Amino acid sequence: MKRFVFLCFVLLPALVLTAAEPEKLLLWSGKAPVGSGKFEEADAILTVHRPQTPNGTAVVICPGGGYGGLVREAEGHGIAKWLNGHGITGAVLEYRLPAGRCEVPLLDARRALRTVRAHAAVWSLKADRIGIMGFSAGGHLASTAGVQWEPGDPAAPDPVERASSRPDFQVLIYPVVSMESEAHSGSRQRLLGEAPSAEIRARFSAEKQINAQTPPAFLAHAVDDRVVTVANSRNLYTALKAVGVEAQLLELPSGGHGLNGYKGPMWDAWQTGFIQWLTSTGMVPAP
Repeated sequence: MKRFVFLCFVLLPALVLTAAEPEKLLLWSGKAPVGSGKFEEADAILTVHRPQTPNGTAVVICPGGGYGGLVREAEGHGIAKWLNGHGITGAVLEYRLPAGRCEVPLLDARRALRTVRAHAAVWSLKADRIGIMGFSAGGHLASTAGVQWEPGDPAAPDPVERASSRPDFQVLIYPVVSMESEAHSGSRQRLLGEAPSAEIRARFSAEKQINAQTPPAFLAHAVDDRVVTVANSRNLYTALKAVGVEAQLLELPSGGHGLNGYKGPMWDAWQTGFIQWLTSTGMVPAP
């Protein structure tokens, strides 16, 4: 675990600019699954921001919003553009809101990861360098995708479903993780309903679902966050390290939830720390 020190971080410069207009994809072509073999007339949207000179790495971005809305710009498209500055393709996922249907956002996240991986050759990506990033409740979705991933089905008629949904790394920024005592109550209620069982709470508490196949993780959380407590990140970090999964937790001394409105030294610190960590793991080439 690393604690924040002001002098340790130097914000890396942007390397390239976005090459073209973002590309929007409908993940389900208007007929989206809701679980148990049922479907609805709805969709999730994946907006792909591609850099001028891609380095082969891509990140599916899950904005926060307490599972009741989506912070599309500050925790979505703005992040994708910043990633483009480091040669990383950013794919913003506008996932369906659950309204108590706990499977719905996870189905969208898995589909997004599979879609990016299936387009690896077309988008100049490496199929083994596809990660997921989430903020707040989007961090819960990202961590859930990290522990409840599925292998691809080589016999599937849909080429997207042949790809694995396992992210190669996960990036969790002030994330909701637990559905137990540390949970953000609004996120839990909107995801799991009014009175979820102990079994379903445990299933959607990522810190309880870790194993040696869980992807490596970078976490950042302000210790003064009163909306989503830092215990969420600490408990997940501890669980990852206990099974030998590479993880780094950057504890920030201030900033609260949203890190001072997505700006300033605390916001800069997680971005710098993340790029340094990603480079150290070999998921992007050294600048």
